Amino acid sequence: MAENRIGEARHFPSSKLAVLRKHPIFRDLDSAAFDQLCRYAKHATLKRGATIFSKGDPGNSLVAVISGTVKISISSPDGRSAILNLIGPGEIFGEVAVLDGQARTADATANTNCEIFIIDRREFLPFVRSQPPLAMKFIELLCARLRWTSDQVEQVILQDLPGRVASALIRLTERHKPAQGDRTIAVTQQELSEMVGMTRESINKQLRAWAARNWVRLEHGAIVVLDVASLQELAGSGTEES
Repeated sequence: MAENRIGEARHFPSSKLAVLRKHPIFRDLDSAAFDQLCRYAKHATLKRGATIFSKGDPGNSLVAVISGTVKISISSPDGRSAILNLIGPGEIFGEVAVLDGQARTADATANTNCEIFIIDRREFLPFVRSQPPLAMKFIELLCARLRWTSDQVEQVILQDLPGRVASALIRLTERHKPAQGDRTIAVTQQELSEMVGMTRESINKQLRAWAARNWVRLEHGAIVVLDVASLQELAGSGTEES
């Protein structure tokens, strides 16, 4: 993994460690168990574009995002790529390969400059075994991942372009929980095209049509959702003329 600096988590402010404490997986740990988890966590800073791991790599660590965004993607030999997920602050990833010991199923790349925590599998698995309630928490997390994947497959197979784009925008808005009254999504049109499986030109045409209706506002590197209800209705029906 390419990074600028790596250090032990316990030397960093509690505001950074709060990423672990607030996550649903770890928030119910008692103080002693949480302190032990922090001793395992290593802090890393990454430049935009840095590879965290690649498809096929050993699944030897769990990763938590402190700041920035991590892109989970796959690519084909002919250069095509698809974004499976965008992981933001407060979220973890890499748990599947950590738990089953198999190879990574996708690439993880720093989509922006990032700070992350890395917890080695050799330390994390014994820790989970010492905390039985964590096993159920991870089952719930894996179920959520499966539901997310099923929704993505359904949208690609059954929805037309407007429905796919509306669903993606709503999903990103809900997952990243923007501040009250602010529904700005830090996603480019190219990234959105790779999420829904359409060309950037098609995405741009659709977004401009919605901007003319005041459903969205286009900004550099971001999309602001203005009319959630209309997009939700469109995502539910999955069809609409552009």
